[in-house]
Amino acid sequence: MAKYGVELQKATTSLTVGMGSIEAPGSGMRRVKLYDFIFGSASGPADNVFEFEINRSTTAATGTAVTPNPLDVADAAAVTLAKSNNTVQGTNTAGVIPLSTSLNQRATFRWVAAPGSELVIPATASNGFSINTPVASGTPDAHVNVLFEEQ
Repeated sequence: MAKYGVELQKATTSLTVGMGSIEAPGSGMRRVKLYDFIFGSASGPADNVFEFEINRSTTAATGTAVTPNPLDVADAAAVTLAKSNNTVQGTNTAGVIPLSTSLNQRATFRWVAAPGSELVIPATASNGFSINTPVASGTPDAHVNVLFEEQ
């Protein structure tokens, strides 16, 4: 069971398009468990508020491909797809928001799953999670680091 880390970012937050996504590929899928998120902003200090939402999605988003890095260099490359700076949102499952937090632009927030409480992506093509910023004052540069395990 290999573990990986990836950083997703969006130069300016958007109320309509997600900042990034973690998705199962079209073939060679594995179950994926997301267990650690670090949310924040790389913008200069300002008193802006923004929200991060993790939404379950059933179709692929369009964004810049980002290569997840293995936490153990002896592990093979990840098959899970990571996309950053999305331009087209995947189809989010209505009302399914397993994680949401609001932050001031000056703050950083870390969420770590209790053992057995990870967010799980099924081994189903294009299923996954999108990371969205549905509420923002100003346009902070949003970042999220995601750690996940492939099974």
